[in-house]
Amino acid sequence: MKYFSTRGAEQLLSFEETVLAGLAPDGGLYIPEHVPSLPDNWQTTWKDFSFIDLSVAVLSLYISPEEISQHELRALVEKSYSTFRHPDVTPLKKLNDKTYVLELFHGPTFAFKDVALQLLGNLFEFFLKRRNANKAPGEQPERLTVVGATSGDTGSAAIYGLRNKANISIFILHPKGRVSPIQEAQMTTVTDANVHNLAVKGTFDDCQDIVKSLFADREFNTAHRLGAVNSINWARILAQTVYYFLSYFHLRRQIPNPDEVEVQYVVPTGNFGDILAGYYAKRMGLPIGRLGVATNANDILARFWKSGAYEKVDSSAEASVPAAGGASDGKQATDASGVRETLSPAMDILVSSNFERLLWYLAFEGAAQGDDVAARRKAASATIADWMSKVKSDGRVQVPVAVLELARRDFFAERVSDEETLETIKYYFESDAHYIADPHTAVGLCAARRVAAQNPPQTRQIVLSTAHPAKFSEAVTRALQGSPSFDFERDVLPPEFKGLLERERRVIDVEAAQVDLVKQVIERFAAPAASEVGASV
Repeated sequence: MKYFSTRGAEQLLSFEETVLAGLAPDGGLYIPEHVPSLPDNWQTTWKDFSFIDLSVAVLSLYISPEEISQHELRALVEKSYSTFRHPDVTPLKKLNDKTYVLELFHGPTFAFKDVALQLLGNLFEFFLKRRNANKAPGEQPERLTVVGATSGDTGSAAIYGLRNKANISIFILHPKGRVSPIQEAQMTTVTDANVHNLAVKGTFDDCQDIVKSLFADREFNTAHRLGAVNSINWARILAQTVYYFLSYFHLRRQIPNPDEVEVQYVVPTGNFGDILAGYYAKRMGLPIGRLGVATNANDILARFWKSGAYEKVDSSAEASVPAAGGASDGKQATDASGVRETLSPAMDILVSSNFERLLWYLAFEGAAQGDDVAARRKAASATIADWMSKVKSDGRVQVPVAVLELARRDFFAERVSDEETLETIKYYFESDAHYIADPHTAVGLCAARRVAAQNPPQTRQIVLSTAHPAKFSEAVTRALQGSPSFDFERDVLPPEFKGLLERERRVIDVEAAQVDLVKQVIERFAAPAASEVGASV
């Protein structure tokens, strides 16, 4: 299997090269040459597989054994998920007869990002060790400078996946004061010498734009050998496809007449990576219904499925409607960029980076059917390059109606307000399930309830639960205030979080969202012996 850029770069990369490169030089995202089909007997062969077994089976379809042998792949997977607290890794929990949650927060940082980033960190280490083992005596070892942006959970998950790994330095950019206190503490209290946290005065989109600019700067990229941990890295999407298969099999075990049931996944999403993994699973042959996109007030995705306009700021008459009120754990304030403060700050994002991958498949399917695959691939890449150029220059692009209809075939989208988020947290806590959802999961649960009334009676919904509720204590406590049976410390707070906010921290303040300032930090601290306590630029 080889990989190429969504924007048309003709170079084909191996899996190793794709993982280490992250972002393509032309600004595109890497995708596989083709989406492999599932083996003919997958339903029977895989039905009793563990998460580890399914990971090996699924990843093997995308990774040549000449690159990573079956033995090596299983060792990588076992090492990656040995850090999870639940034996199923991502357990499925029943809320009622038709609604289930897929809990993705049982990793070391209590967020779904751990599923991919524990594996990605080990892949980075594996590839570097192998390359350096072939070096001549005295030859300088290869190093990797990992750079990422976070709206909260990616940062800590990446740091926990890469802390103290040889020949790897990691620099994580987060918007200063705009992630939850727990999220910030999880990142900044890690004091390993190779970990560097940058608090940027700006929004998450500013941080993400800086990271993309660093990768696009070929001279800087080459000098520091940049690696990506954001979901622009293909390995993250691939790792996340596994839990769609696991939950599918686990659901079938729990219900009568499973062959008569349609499975519908609903995913709270900002950057479109988590739900894109489900799209790949579906393209591979997983028999599921349309995927549900659940957004908060930062609803670029929901607006796209409504109008076909992919635009940073709503240009419709409804654009003047204010965002749902209320303080956010992340304090993601509304500003000139159009980002709105919500109770689900990890989704407070204007531009969904992974959406480009879906757009490529839609453009490819819409290309002239008479052309051969190579010609259609080239045409689709040219279309994506044009659309992304318009998004960058004009802040928007309007796709043809035919493309929008293709998108609606496989997805639907719903926007959820802060008030609805709070009501949903309370509803499920007071239900028979007595379930406590974090605000992002609540966005997904609210969207699922909304569409459930229109679903056929045989539909079962699986909502992806993306974070532990303790990471968003303000929202959860606010939703459940006045509930006599609720006690935050007893019902929510895990032992790992106790005392976390009081621990020593190490962070670099970046006073403006400027690429050059971040470059200065990387150049200053890339050396392993550097110290940055109390630093600012």
